[in-house]
Amino acid sequence: MKLRPARVDDHDDVVAFTRDTWPEQELEDYLPRTFREWAASDDEATRTLVADDDGHAVGVIQGIHLTEREAWVQGLRVHPEYRDRGLARRLTDAVLEWARDRGAVVCRNLVFSWNVASLSLARGLGFAPATEFRWARIEADPDADPALGVCADPDAGWTFWVGSAARDHLRGLTIHPSEAWTLSELRPADLERAADADGLFVVQGGGTRGLAVRNRAFEADGDRWTEYAVGAWADLDAAKALVDAVARDAARLDADRARMLIPETPRFVTDAAAAKADVSGDPDFVLAADLSDPDVGG
Repeated sequence: MKLRPARVDDHDDVVAFTRDTWPEQELEDYLPRTFREWAASDDEATRTLVADDDGHAVGVIQGIHLTEREAWVQGLRVHPEYRDRGLARRLTDAVLEWARDRGAVVCRNLVFSWNVASLSLARGLGFAPATEFRWARIEADPDADPALGVCADPDAGWTFWVGSAARDHLRGLTIHPSEAWTLSELRPADLERAADADGLFVVQGGGTRGLAVRNRAFEADGDRWTEYAVGAWADLDAAKALVDAVARDAARLDADRARMLIPETPRFVTDAAAAKADVSGDPDFVLAADLSDPDVGG
């Protein structure tokens, strides 16, 4: 078997072995919906590979070079009949080497906390625990009125972020501006960009006490959503103000609901619940491979 760049005509092969990836969870794998686009849109910053056996794709993976120093790996799948042959390692090592050659010093991935098999595989491939998060889900509400002041000052927001408990727990990671379900380190330019798009919410009242950063809008299961790359706050009152600000913003953008990434800690999860947000039932884990280690991806 050889590894090669993915082609659009690999779609049917990939769909055949990803249609029922997590039968116990009754979850739909996203690869049947996204693989064709992945294969068609590969460029210098994106690498989609397949394992090829006699012209048939039997494994797949994608790497993304997110920033100068950060890469992401996702979509690792191997046909059930080809598992335990080292294909997962070969695919992963190839992407890690590609990322290292492009100058990345860290490569991360995301694994659902319930997916014990993938967690074990990731650890065995050289990925170490980085952080964990949940989603706070918020109903759009045009009448939501934050009790504290909310502005769009990127400098105040950045100053709050660098000293926040949220940043410490998340290791500076938030949803990447241009890629769904990927995380990278939040930068001042991200706040400036959000402010220019009326998507930065900085809570103030006796000092700066929180921030949220809108990332994108999307549709799922017939609902229109807005997504916020992170929600961070200093206390419950600030959490309530952010939830109200997000609810109002989602309504302004004609969305039905919003989701906001929050750290997986008792304080942030219970604050979000007390602020009347729904909270996702399971956390998501982020793991990281240190590409400065020559034994990783070798």
